Amino acid sequence: MKTREINVQKQGLIPKKERIWVILAIIIAASMMLWEFKGLLQLSLTTLHSRQFEHTFKGFGSNARIALFFVLAYYVLLRVIKLRALKGQSKVKKWLSTLLRFARRWHTPVAILAIAFIILHTVAVFMYGFKFDFSNISGLLSLIVLLPVPISGLFRYQRMDRKWHLRSGVALAIVFLIHSFL
Repeated sequence: MKTREINVQKQGLIPKKERIWVILAIIIAASMMLWEFKGLLQLSLTTLHSRQFEHTFKGFGSNARIALFFVLAYYVLLRVIKLRALKGQSKVKKWLSTLLRFARRWHTPVAILAIAFIILHTVAVFMYGFKFDFSNISGLLSLIVLLPVPISGLFRYQRMDRKWHLRSGVALAIVFLIHSFL
């Protein structure tokens, strides 16, 4: 076996330096989802079909959008830092590399929280009443495209993904932007 393969096998599913933040994000996301599900289940039927409840599920979607923009910022910063136009700009590259390290560190925990908001948004939309319109269909398509992203992210930690995490993330970004802004 190669040394790299041995190191990958020894590190576990998630690297040690990120494990605490990922576990903390999972705990926060699970707690938030349980709390919000409890609140959603206690609503009356008249409240579920009101404009106030529409603002509630749109709030979940808005929070997910903000979190996903942060998650996608990592990929944008990766592309920007590799631009040829920045070849002689050492101060700009240093500043961008600092932002890139910050975005990389928080990429996975914020993505976990974003998935929790997306699940809450989806459940609330179905509770409100699903209609076959462009917004709801594009939302379902976004949800379907989202499914392979965290799975391929786990493979990414093991260096077994063959760029599937990036490809599925770009597909999610495109469908998500269509759902969010059209």
